[in-house]
Amino acid sequence: MIISVVIPCRNEHEFIEECISSVYLNVLDDLHQLNVIVVDGLSDDGTREIVQRIIPQYKNLYLVDNPQQLTPFAFNLGIHFCKADYYQIVGARQILSNNYLSESISIFLKDSSVWCVGGNVENFYINKTGEIISKAMSTSFGMGLGNFRTLVQSGYTDTVGTPMYPAFVFDKIGYFDEELIRNQDDDFNFRVTKASGKIWFEKSISLKYYVRGNYRSLFKQFFQYGYWKVYVNKKHREVTTIRQLIPPLFVLYLFLLPILFFVSISVFSVFFSGIIFYFLLGIHFSIKKASTFIDFLGVFKTFPILHLSYGIGYFLGIIHFFILKKTPSNNQKSLSR
Repeated sequence: MIISVVIPCRNEHEFIEECISSVYLNVLDDLHQLNVIVVDGLSDDGTREIVQRIIPQYKNLYLVDNPQQLTPFAFNLGIHFCKADYYQIVGARQILSNNYLSESISIFLKDSSVWCVGGNVENFYINKTGEIISKAMSTSFGMGLGNFRTLVQSGYTDTVGTPMYPAFVFDKIGYFDEELIRNQDDDFNFRVTKASGKIWFEKSISLKYYVRGNYRSLFKQFFQYGYWKVYVNKKHREVTTIRQLIPPLFVLYLFLLPILFFVSISVFSVFFSGIIFYFLLGIHFSIKKASTFIDFLGVFKTFPILHLSYGIGYFLGIIHFFILKKTPSNNQKSLSR
């Protein structure tokens, strides 16, 4: 049985060696052959040199060039690189638990209706800002109910991060959409469920994820998530999840609220209670996650950054793709760092 682990990356010199090491620390029996394909977008920060240096240390570790420098191309290049029975996608900032591969395969063998398996995300950080962001992202208020980052028990779900797929899935539904710079995994998993495949979240397997350590990158990341989600919706001609609508509706609410003040004070007063409710939820979840008052303020600040960036990006996507009938903006094709 052959397992191919595909690691897309560009300029991840801080994390790439630990990521690769965690893959090879996975416990597999002699019946499994492991291939690890690092698909690099022509990094210029030393990432390539690190991979080249450690290739002699690991069996079947390969470095493949990704001239397009974009994630969906990296996924497909890695999958096509060599034939396998199972394909595992791992981000360069993700560190697998040593049972991730074996447990995922055991789930496929037990339940043939499952086409995708992913594990529990444990957010880690490289600085204090990253720590604050990780705390906010580990809450249902920050990320939405049902988001795989906040699930607390194993079960079926609509998407997962760091997924494994049996090879037959790509024969049935094709490969990752290379038009999608963001949300290509959500799009692929939506196609899985539309084809009657099931997606399983497994709590007993986990990955350490290094959260971005500044608010500017976070804003750009979630802005792009919202923007590209609209493009996915247009592609499939339907809204893929209900929770994606909450941030843009919140942005619309904030836009209309001052207008209501001039239309009717009584109506404005009723709708203003929504702001109070939002702040109370923010306070509640900030208290749950913060150990100090400074942390409380940081987590509380992060929530609107997550929600507003996604919501504004979503509205820009609606304007570009549905009103102006445009193709994706080149400005939204550069990934956050």
